[in-house]
Amino acid sequence: MDTLIQEFEQVRRGFTLTLWLLLFSGVLATVLGTILASFRVSPIASLRAIGTSYVNVFRNTPLVLVLALAISVIPTLGFSDLGFSIGIRGFTHFFTVAMLGLSLYTAAFVCEALRSGVNSVAAGQAEAARSVGMNFTQSLRLVVLPQAFAAVIPPLASIFIALTKNTSVVAIFGVPEAGFVMRKLSNQYTSDLWPIFIGIAFGYVAIVAVISTIASLLERRLAVAR
Repeated sequence: MDTLIQEFEQVRRGFTLTLWLLLFSGVLATVLGTILASFRVSPIASLRAIGTSYVNVFRNTPLVLVLALAISVIPTLGFSDLGFSIGIRGFTHFFTVAMLGLSLYTAAFVCEALRSGVNSVAAGQAEAARSVGMNFTQSLRLVVLPQAFAAVIPPLASIFIALTKNTSVVAIFGVPEAGFVMRKLSNQYTSDLWPIFIGIAFGYVAIVAVISTIASLLERRLAVAR
């Protein structure tokens, strides 16, 4: 445990980067996943094909390959490093591409969760929306999606918990998040492996506990509202 106390600043920076990755990737994946879910239930065949193809490709591709592709391709598109623009100093320029890679991968799972939520909404809801003059987009945005989000809070929480753990994968590309710090400290302090493992694992458990608590509170609150 002395090692974690001694290297506390390094551990803190690692978990700070993990949280930034989780925040940005979670928000972007939710936005992209919502758009893809809208495509999946669209009456337009071409949009359904786009949504289905995206989900089939990214859901069935290992995350490591998605990240490797992101690191190879995204920098050529001219993206600046978000890590420095938000004031994260000393981190590699791979922060942005790692975040985008995690977002693209997670969006496929968000899409499928939301699609199941949309399918759980009673058909009469959409029919009632159309009867008052709403088009498909308005009906989906104002009537169906809000109910779909409320219905899929537990699976969405599971997706974000998986995303929390998936942030550790970017360590193999040199992004110094918590998993990277654990590996670095384990190599430096071989006599303190168990305290290092347990300490870093406890940090991940704490993050997951917060996500689970928020999801439970939201689920109960929306259940009461309904």
